[in-house]
Amino acid sequence: MTDPEPRAARSNRGPTQGTPRGTTGGTPRGTTGAWPLIRAERTALAADLADVTDEQWATPSLCTDLTVREVLAHLTAGASLNSVRWLAGVIRCRFDFDKQVAMRLAEQLGATPSETLERFRRVVPSTTKPPLPALAMLGETIVHGEDIRRPLGIARDHPIETVTQVAEYYRGSDMVVLAKGRIDGLSLTATDGPFTTGAGPLVSGTTLALVMAMTGRATYCDGLEGDGVDLLRGRCETA
Repeated sequence: MTDPEPRAARSNRGPTQGTPRGTTGGTPRGTTGAWPLIRAERTALAADLADVTDEQWATPSLCTDLTVREVLAHLTAGASLNSVRWLAGVIRCRFDFDKQVAMRLAEQLGATPSETLERFRRVVPSTTKPPLPALAMLGETIVHGEDIRRPLGIARDHPIETVTQVAEYYRGSDMVVLAKGRIDGLSLTATDGPFTTGAGPLVSGTTLALVMAMTGRATYCDGLEGDGVDLLRGRCETA
């Protein structure tokens, strides 16, 4: 559910939570590739939310109709479900993927905001994921983390290498979240790192702002420049 507005049509591209932790090719999962980055991003998010008040937890997030607390519970759900439970949920919800996401979110919400946060802390080292690249999980963590942080006025200086990997992933993928199609016919250039892609009217800005706009967050277009910004903003608002 990286797109700010859940859509069953998007969900039909593939599952959003999934397989149990394990090993790959004899190397413990979580020690190579994207997993250390995912763990670092989860750790940073948990730390950033340590002093959030009960009132702040009810703040609307950048995800339509979800509070920041609910988005955090969604991240916990994504790091908790194995493939068997995910499929069982899909069947139980009669292949209504948005209903499945809402059901799993509710399971992880807890009775209080402090319990919501504690549940998230427990999954910080989790390597459970859907049958998608680990980079998709990294993207979920960064994008939904910003869905939470921005409304709360919390800023994180993401490592440029990490956010660049996410940008590179999204520029070539419409799986789960529409990104590749959203930037079609545009030229994107990061002002703080090496990321660049596409051809057409220019859109430039920080790598994080580009990632957030690529995944449908129109508010991040305010920090972008170039002849293609209005077109990208329109695609964010109508997707």
